[in-house]
Amino acid sequence: NFSGGQDKMSHTQAADPNSQSNLQSVITRHFVLNLTADFSAKALKGHVDLQAEVLQKTSEYVLDSKDLKIGDAIDLKTNQPLKVTLGKPHEVYGTPVHIHLAQEASPQEVVRVRLNYETTPQSSAIQWLSPSQTQGKKHPYLFTQCQAIHARSMFPCQDAPGVKATYDANITVDKDLTAVMSSVATKTQDQGQSKVYSFEQKVPMSSYLVALAIGDLESREVGPRTRVWSEPAVVDAAAWEFADTETFIKTGEDLMGPYVWGRYDILLLPPSFPYGGMENPCLTFVTPTLLSGDRSNVDVVAHEISHSWTGNLVTNETWEHFWLNEGWTVYAERKIYGRLHGEKGRHLQAIIGWRALQDSVKDNEFTSLIPKLDGIDPDDAFSSVPYEKGFNFLFYLEGLVGTEAFEKFMRRYIEEFKFSVVNSEKFKNFFLDQFKDEPKVKEVDWETWFHKPGMPVIDVKFDTTLSDASQNLAQRWLDGNTGDAKDIEGWSPSQILVFLDRLVGAEKALNVDTLKAMNQAYKFGDAKNAEIRFRWYSLCIKANYEEVYPAVAGFLTEQGRMKYVRPLYRQLAKAGESGKKVAVSTFESHKDMYHSIASKMIAKDLA
Repeated sequence: NFSGGQDKMSHTQAADPNSQSNLQSVITRHFVLNLTADFSAKALKGHVDLQAEVLQKTSEYVLDSKDLKIGDAIDLKTNQPLKVTLGKPHEVYGTPVHIHLAQEASPQEVVRVRLNYETTPQSSAIQWLSPSQTQGKKHPYLFTQCQAIHARSMFPCQDAPGVKATYDANITVDKDLTAVMSSVATKTQDQGQSKVYSFEQKVPMSSYLVALAIGDLESREVGPRTRVWSEPAVVDAAAWEFADTETFIKTGEDLMGPYVWGRYDILLLPPSFPYGGMENPCLTFVTPTLLSGDRSNVDVVAHEISHSWTGNLVTNETWEHFWLNEGWTVYAERKIYGRLHGEKGRHLQAIIGWRALQDSVKDNEFTSLIPKLDGIDPDDAFSSVPYEKGFNFLFYLEGLVGTEAFEKFMRRYIEEFKFSVVNSEKFKNFFLDQFKDEPKVKEVDWETWFHKPGMPVIDVKFDTTLSDASQNLAQRWLDGNTGDAKDIEGWSPSQILVFLDRLVGAEKALNVDTLKAMNQAYKFGDAKNAEIRFRWYSLCIKANYEEVYPAVAGFLTEQGRMKYVRPLYRQLAKAGESGKKVAVSTFESHKDMYHSIASKMIAKDLA
């Protein structure tokens, strides 16, 4: 499927404020990871072989690293040792690794080096789970999360999204465990007590998309290019939930062109996975909270699939242009949603997103589309702003030129920049060139959209047909009326979320009797959908509905997704003595189940 990505590689390179590598002088084109997973030491041990192209005369090859033990280096052309020195550590960006070349290298020359290294338990990219943190409770588990700048704590690399390389890997694990990666598996070798899994990624991609998971894993085929991986206890439920994945991929292809990555597999992580999903190529990582038993949360997969084009194939040049990854992906995800559920459904998703954006800009200093990240950890700037403000900008442009014209533009944009990187200026110039005969585009205030903080200055208009019913029903309950099951018959989960959001956000709390009547009518207490349960429990805690607290505690201990557990613990802790007691005792008896980041944050919240 790979066609000429390397031809599109630029021979000049933009600077990156979040990398200490010398990527403007020499740029990585291919690497091979040879690693052994040592669970007792919580370390990956081995070496990385790097192949790089010289862009400007240089006598060194500088890589990013953080919390790694760096060993010696070898010139793979001559097998001679190379001198390695470590630069001054930076609190956020880590320690630059200077590999001194045998002699000065000239443009177009190829550098090939091997660097021995080990990760440490402090490496932020890698989460080591004890058997107690897994579903099966028998075997340990490892997974990585490299976005935004954590790849440098998994292997020495030029950790900048503007650097795209192909990669291979050989991963040695205990014979009872399976390894999977963001690449295509090529072979497995048995070596007595251990196994070696080999992988190759033929499409050039950024370092933040390197991903590895190791555990007691099984898979089920759910489509011609998709298998679902997870622990054995949940693999069948996961396979059922994600059975429609191929429909999403095909719809994505209709909108954006061929899917170039070969496989699209899904890894359902253990319950302690603290996030929603991560678009690692060939292998999307997802939270088990998507398992609702009715496929109502699988549109999250449409978001991760859309990244196969917007983000993974066409990538933001630096993290300052992250909206080009996420704004486009939300736009594409909602396009897929519209194709499958109708245009009014697409607008309903946009309305829910607008609310999230309003919440995000309240207490956040990074609210312009292109934030300044010099000296900043990109994780600190993470919010719904690049996603939803980015989406709203693209939706506004669609409104100016027309839906059909903008769909054609999206396809041409991907064709133009695939296998490559893009920044906001390149996007703007390409858009203006494509619509030079369209008078309306002259009214776009690019400066304001790109650089003004806060909500978009233009109030984008959405079709409220599907949300009106939710708003009206919520108002009825707030006015003291009740209802019955017919009220929400035929509603999508999204409409229920709009209804519950309105009640959770209302000035006054509904009383316990009203909530009992609501549950009698709508059965929210029995919902399997985590988004609905989360909002229902928030509503109950707000009313001090103590009979529901055991169910809340159950929800808090069956999964560790921070989006749900942190707010619910905070709400319980503020809900009088009984609420605080449930929060503290639940956390104390289950804190080892949570991911270390989640555990640390909940402890702070409860303090």
